[in-house]
Amino acid sequence: PKDPPGSPSAASIKITKEVANAFVKRQKRSTLYFEYYKSPMEQMHERCENYPPCDYLSDQIGFSMAYNRFFG
Repeated sequence: PKDPPGSPSAASIKITKEVANAFVKRQKRSTLYFEYYKSPMEQMHERCENYPPCDYLSDQIGFSMAYNRFFG
């Protein structure tokens, strides 16, 4: 199919990289990585907090000793 007279063809339409980037915003991988990643220490704290005896004991003797007593 031919283009109507006076219309630009696809080959003649070009834009610069900067202009294209203004339209398309890519999400950075680093921000996505940190949204879903929890450190091992944070995972341990959550595990202890979700188990009432460990949570109570961590207030008495400290997190690391309470965690090791129940999960270590």
